Amino acid sequence: MKLRGIEFGSCIGASGLNGWFGEGYPYHKVLHLLPGFTFEGVTLTAKTTTLESREGNMPLRKDKITPRELKPASIVVKPGAGVVLNAVGLSGPGLRYLLDLGEWQKLEKPFLLSFMSVGATSAERIEELRQAVEILKTELPKFRAPVGLQLNFSCPNVGHAQAEMVQDIHESLAIASVLNIPLIPKISVLIPPDKAGEIIRDPNCDALAVSNTIAWSDLPEDVQKVFFRTTKSPLARFGGGGISGKYLLPLVEQWLYQFKKFSGGKPVIAGGGIMRARDVDTLVAAGANAVSPGSVVILRPWKLKMIVARAKKLLEK
Repeated sequence: MKLRGIEFGSCIGASGLNGWFGEGYPYHKVLHLLPGFTFEGVTLTAKTTTLESREGNMPLRKDKITPRELKPASIVVKPGAGVVLNAVGLSGPGLRYLLDLGEWQKLEKPFLLSFMSVGATSAERIEELRQAVEILKTELPKFRAPVGLQLNFSCPNVGHAQAEMVQDIHESLAIASVLNIPLIPKISVLIPPDKAGEIIRDPNCDALAVSNTIAWSDLPEDVQKVFFRTTKSPLARFGGGGISGKYLLPLVEQWLYQFKKFSGGKPVIAGGGIMRARDVDTLVAAGANAVSPGSVVILRPWKLKMIVARAKKLLEK
């Protein structure tokens, strides 16, 4: 998938798939022993950062970037069911701290930064983005690699309703346009396809990414019971969390088919529930121009290599 002349590839990792800078997480050292596990061919999308440091629900080590817990309490994994419930809540050290580490500046392959405003009101969120853009204007010339910016409007763990997010997107794109880099809003399948069509046709929007997790409160009770055998979230103490994995694939597929008539011909990065190579076929047939694996790295890590290969075969012609 090429945006503004930059080749980002056919397989663009979900934000934070392999950490802030592609360094991965401690458990990846073990996973790399599996023959089918490699991040080769997956474009980095950095873990979503906020403007200021954010405690969230996942304690970090003194380096402020590595999870303190080997098995974070804010993440519940159901390998047999093929789903993950997480309420990490964007734990992180903030944009300025991450830039000062100098790691993004050293990367040599095209990648995506991911940013989310978390203010309680629309005005506060817009102001956060303004400040982030001013910081990036100074820092981006120091980057070796071409970079795009994913504007995350889809995280269910920060307390914002999807309807509130939609009204921010056009203004956010206008503000970020001064960076002169590819801009990719990331939304949830809970945003209606026609509304998403208005977003992707914005002249400052280069592509659209869909989808992130679905908040526990938005899951039908029968789905809650099927995957977790309860209607009370196992992460209720953290606000409920959001589900990713197998459950999302048919939702994203259906959404993509409905979205086709609204896309305006711009590219769509689709993710959610990609557990095997043939799931790539499903999303490409529905209209995806690139795919975004995520929870498969936790649930079926040995499948990642085959997913990447299938994406290349179908989308890199």
